[in-house]
Amino acid sequence: MMKLLKTTIIASALIMSTAAGISTAQAEPGRFMDMKTKVKAPIGYTQFCRDNTWACSDENYDPVVVRLDETLWQKLIEINAEVNRRVRPMTDEDLFGKVEHWSYPVDGYGDCEEYVLEKQRVLIEAGWPKSALLITVAKDMQNSGHAVLTVRTDHGDMILDNQIEAVLPWYSTPYRYIKRQSASSAMKWTGISDQRVTTVSSVTR
Repeated sequence: MMKLLKTTIIASALIMSTAAGISTAQAEPGRFMDMKTKVKAPIGYTQFCRDNTWACSDENYDPVVVRLDETLWQKLIEINAEVNRRVRPMTDEDLFGKVEHWSYPVDGYGDCEEYVLEKQRVLIEAGWPKSALLITVAKDMQNSGHAVLTVRTDHGDMILDNQIEAVLPWYSTPYRYIKRQSASSAMKWTGISDQRVTTVSSVTR
């Protein structure tokens, strides 16, 4: 697991004087990932849902985005940092004896998927809408599979990560995005058309 990178972000560039709450929004080019065709869910997520049926509802819902104000922005940063501090990195092979296994943190340990699932769980319990909290699969700077949580906001898609400490817009992260949960159903997944030139531009799609 990569050591957390110490990066900073100017919150005022992302937080406007909007009212707190949840609303529908039009996706502005660049701020939001370009979602394409329906794809299969990751094998690990399918296994997670078999093991945790209560956490994987097949209900459909209307996609919404979170309208960020300073309070919600700070809460997002706090939850991301709290889970990153609380969960200690350990590979699936060391933790479960398997190359790939998705779960909530076990005895305070986990890899990227455990971080993502825990952040999603905590945010949902705090009242954030499911359709705005989407598990996302990418390739990291070592061209390895990586999972992050995309939070859909009126300022674009924000990324909660365990490798980078700051909460960043998706386009400011050094990953190549592959697919993520649909905003209309946790059980559906959509491919991502990521045409950016990044530090992982050599990733095979």
